[in-house]
Amino acid sequence: MRVILDGCSLTPDVLYALGYEKGATIEISDEAVARIPAARAVIDKIVNDRQTVYGINTGFGKFESTIIPPHQLEELQLNLIRSHSACVGEPLTPERARMMLALRVNVLCKGHSGIRLETVQKYVKAFNAGVVPYIPEQGTVGASGDLGPLSHLALGMLGEGLLATLNNKKFRDAGSVLRELGVEPITLAAKEGLALINGTQFISALGAEAVVRARKVARLADVALAMSHEALRATNSTLNPDIHRVRPHKGQQLVAQRLRALLHSEEYPSMINESHVDCGRVQDAYSIRCAPQVHGISNEVIEWVYGILTTELNCATDNPLVFPDGVKKVVSGGNFHGEYPAKALDMLAIGVHELGNISERRIERLNNPTLSRLPAFLVKNGGLNSGFMIAHCTAAALVSENKVYCHPASADSISTSAAQEDHVSMGGFSARKAIKVVENVERIIAIELLGACQGIDLLRPLRTTEPMEKVWSLVRSVSPPWEEDRVINTDIDNVTKLLRSGAVWKTVKPYVPEEARFLGALTVKKPFELKSKM
Repeated sequence: MRVILDGCSLTPDVLYALGYEKGATIEISDEAVARIPAARAVIDKIVNDRQTVYGINTGFGKFESTIIPPHQLEELQLNLIRSHSACVGEPLTPERARMMLALRVNVLCKGHSGIRLETVQKYVKAFNAGVVPYIPEQGTVGASGDLGPLSHLALGMLGEGLLATLNNKKFRDAGSVLRELGVEPITLAAKEGLALINGTQFISALGAEAVVRARKVARLADVALAMSHEALRATNSTLNPDIHRVRPHKGQQLVAQRLRALLHSEEYPSMINESHVDCGRVQDAYSIRCAPQVHGISNEVIEWVYGILTTELNCATDNPLVFPDGVKKVVSGGNFHGEYPAKALDMLAIGVHELGNISERRIERLNNPTLSRLPAFLVKNGGLNSGFMIAHCTAAALVSENKVYCHPASADSISTSAAQEDHVSMGGFSARKAIKVVENVERIIAIELLGACQGIDLLRPLRTTEPMEKVWSLVRSVSPPWEEDRVINTDIDNVTKLLRSGAVWKTVKPYVPEEARFLGALTVKKPFELKSKM
């Protein structure tokens, strides 16, 4: 995979692939190659003309009024990187650190930072050589950008601090790593240190991973829901398109259409569905009946966040900004403030959490014989065997943990830099906890799918629909039916890996109409035009 970065067209999916796809490389677009030197020329003129401009020949933050003489401008930039490399905690995973590196190149391609082209090209060469920056995950307040994490990124590229490689993930002396890879360390001219560290690339890179995985888990939540729907012998009447036509939220209609496709008993006959058509039950519990409404808004939140992050990945978030066209100028502003991605990622955590929240309620129903009409805790010979009793406790624990993570980090702010930077976004934690929420929900959905498949086993010889039988077979390929107690965390891990691999969605995708595969593809011009099989 080779990606041309132009500062305008990067998406979360592509950035995620740059971090996680083996052999991914980057290059700078021809347009960016022209833009970057044009902005640099403005900086060079300021230096040569002895003009006083913030960030070029002044101190930073509270030291903005301190004028730096020409012979100390390079030292100023080097001191900036060293002093701002102040983060603590565990380093980012290699994938996330490299996403940050690629993203920083992309925003520099905007041509508004005043950096030299050769410096950007060294970042590109480092990425393509497999450099893994050492970036501790704690320490950014998300304004003035992600100064700390980006300083650690730049520090390694200076040949100081630590680096690793994709072939040897042990962190060691950065200078030695660069020599080993044949990558020349960067040197810093006027303004370049600031150009490398001012921006929201920590928040946005981690946020990109969170939203890409959130999209995937939202689809998988619908698959697990469909399996639970069958195991609990729920009615299909709540999927009637008339219900959803009169409340035409896009997400709700999307989920209802997916479920109709997966549970369509006429096209893919379900013996389970036919077995209870004439039962006396009229309504199912909210966790089944209202699932299109609940899953629907989660899907819409995810897509909204995806849009915010797509914009943010292609923004000039430096300060000051260089405008080389027309009246050439350098202007101080606040594009570095991380409030946009911070608020978006706090919302993402809430939206994705709700998928786990309602999934846990369905797990309870599957386990509870009074509610499921299945053997208690989904196991025969209960008492001797405990079945899924503690698997449900695990789901409950993950849900409750996520409730804490749903507290918005961006609701907080602490004044920093002697009150010059008196409002900050705290977006770094917004991004980190959004990933935690997604990871926890992936595991909750895995537990639901495991339990629902066990419920199907307990209804045999009855069969579910064709697509759901294929999902059942896929799950059973990594987790055999539960005949007697065994170590269940192995099964949970196996199914979680299965979900993350994409195999489950790949199995059901052919059964789902194209317009119901992605929310962006579902356009509602008139509420009554939605396709339906029921």
